[in-house]
Amino acid sequence: MLPPEFVDIPGGTLHQRDARTGTERDVELRPFRLGSTTLARADGMPMHGIRWNDAIRLCNTMSADAGRTPVYDVTGAHVAWDASADGYRLPTEAEWEHACRASAATAAPAPLAAIAWTAGDGIDGPQPVAGKEPNALGLHDMLGNVWEWCWDYADPARYADYRSLRGGGWADRAFSVRASVRRGTAPDALLEDVGLRIAQGAVAEPGASAAQGWSAAADRERADIRGPLPVGWTPLRELLD
Repeated sequence: MLPPEFVDIPGGTLHQRDARTGTERDVELRPFRLGSTTLARADGMPMHGIRWNDAIRLCNTMSADAGRTPVYDVTGAHVAWDASADGYRLPTEAEWEHACRASAATAAPAPLAAIAWTAGDGIDGPQPVAGKEPNALGLHDMLGNVWEWCWDYADPARYADYRSLRGGGWADRAFSVRASVRRGTAPDALLEDVGLRIAQGAVAEPGASAAQGWSAAADRERADIRGPLPVGWTPLRELLD
């Protein structure tokens, strides 16, 4: 595994929309650091086929190896994030989208084919990282190649403990390879087109239960859906215990 090279991501404001609830909000983000590429193996190929649970443990291991404070407390299936710790972690969805859009940069976005490996390239698997142009912040492969895990739940009202994925993969068409597209899957699911990008930086005070667009209270409120449920909806009741 290659150690990540980090890019300093400036703070800023990200406007987000929630298609299911029809709501919008502005998220204020503190500066943080983000890997310039998806985490890669020694041969330069992106690590992929990684479960969210394994990604969390890998972040803690990398933190300990680097002499940093691990950010995740893992107790069985429960994972808590200490946003005041300086160790390695998964980005929040807001951090990921802010970095993908290069929101603080002034350069015009490059054409998708110049920055992303997609189905349009006629490939049948992941490609070496940094094989295409970076975005305006110097980040490679934010779109295409492999989907990237984020910290957030996909939707605890509808998909229980599913976690969010961003970025699109090598087999996805251009419509799915956009900064706003999100996907979710179970934290113990192993999918070949899924990898991870490492973030780093303390972004809250000790004891905080909200940071960088994520909030434990918002997760609980979202999961607390009452009355008859649409077919297939599975609220994450453990958030309400």
